[in-house]
Amino acid sequence: MIPIVASLLGSLAQNGLGLLSSAIQAKGKQVVENTLGVKIPDNPTPEDVSKLRQLQFEHEERLMELGIEKAKMELAELDLLAKAAQSDADNVTDRWTADMASDSWLSKNIRPMSLIAIFTGYFVFAMMSAFGHNANESYVTLLGGWGQLIMGAYFAGRTVEKLAEMRKK
Repeated sequence: MIPIVASLLGSLAQNGLGLLSSAIQAKGKQVVENTLGVKIPDNPTPEDVSKLRQLQFEHEERLMELGIEKAKMELAELDLLAKAAQSDADNVTDRWTADMASDSWLSKNIRPMSLIAIFTGYFVFAMMSAFGHNANESYVTLLGGWGQLIMGAYFAGRTVEKLAEMRKK
């Protein structure tokens, strides 16, 4: 958001012109100015605020419609994000379910083996540190990130799989 508009929105909201501020956020300053038929100053004086308050009162219904449009756009955006997150989670669960149904030993055991490898890496770095050998910090950080990712995916994924199995029963 342009700093001038942000300053204007803050000033309007502070002076009790929330509808006007919301409408400007939803449709832009130019559209609201055209709707009200007036130029809205970037830094309104108390006199300007008084005039804008009167205009807000006179055009309250239209400003509310603009605010509702803004809320609908935000709701639609949140809905899309929620659907994308759900689709992503479903895809991961489907992949893991397919792995478990596979005849391949490796596909069934790759997650536990990854956990074991990460724990082994932690152990090796701990032993190196105990015997006075310093490991490169970037490797330790990388291992930590992988550990968080794999442990989170493994334990959260197993929970999701078990819940899916319980639902089927």
